[in-house]
Parts: sequence; C-alpha cells; structure tokens
Amino acid sequence: MNLTEILMQVLMAFIGSFGFSILFAAPQRLWGWCGFTGAFSWGIYLFIGRYLQMPVVGTFVATVILTIVCRYLAVFLRATTTVFLVCGIFPLVPGASVYYMAYALVAGMDMTALERGLDCIKLALAIGVGIGFGYCLPAKMFGWRKIAEVWNEKS
Repeated sequence: MNLTEILMQVLMAFIGSFGFSILFAAPQRLWGWCGFTGAFSWGIYLFIGRYLQMPVVGTFVATVILTIVCRYLAVFLRATTTVFLVCGIFPLVPGASVYYMAYALVAGMDMTALERGLDCIKLALAIGVGIGFGYCLPAKMFGWRKIAEVWNEKS
C-alpha cells in the first residue's frame, strides 16, 4: 500500500465519520472534530496493521488511543466523550466481516461463515476491551477537576 492509498483511506474515514456525526445529531460545532477522530483511528489502524499484520491487535491499539484522544477532546471542547467515540469508532467497526459472513451463510459455505463470524467477534471484542482500557485511566489525566462543581453547589 503506497502513501497515496493510505491518505485516500484516511480522507474517506474522515468523510464517513463526518457524515455519521451529522446522522448521529452531534452538535454542528463538533462535526469536524468527529471527522478527525474517525480519520485518526483509521490512520492508527493502518499504521499498526502495516507493521504487525494483525487486524485484531491493530483494532485494539487504535481503539485504546482513540478513547484517550476522545477523553481529551471532551474536556478541551466541553462535550461528552460519547460523541467523539461513537463517530471515531465508525471506521473500525467490522461491517465488511459481517457482510461476508452473511453472504457465506446464504451461499451455504458454513466453514467460511464460521471463520468470518469468529473474525467479527474478535474485532468486536478488541473494540470493547480497547474502550474499557481507555476508560480505566484516571479522569485527572484528562483535565478533570478533583471535585466536580456540581457537588459544591449549595441548594
């Protein structure tokens, strides 16, 4: 894969995540940042995949780094992490694997369907565990105050 192909894939990930942020009804001021998170996650996936040749590890590492970046963006832009995370995860979701699994099931290729299904499960678990790892880090690392202002209000 040459540099032009990589840049095109990252650009398409940006456009896809940007469009998904519109469909997801993210605030308009965050659309560009949502597109950035998708391009960023796909770029990391391609970088890891180029050297390790292991899609599950690439997905896991990209998801952990994406979760950390989304937590920083949430504090920096005063928004919820979910807005950035859902849009940023969009390029990593194993949609093609699900399609090929369903196609193999319909075509009667049971072993191929089983292999594709296991690939989907491994990628989905990598995404879930990666998000979990990213959220295990203390909130103070991302700029959260020691005590939330909500608890200091007097009623």
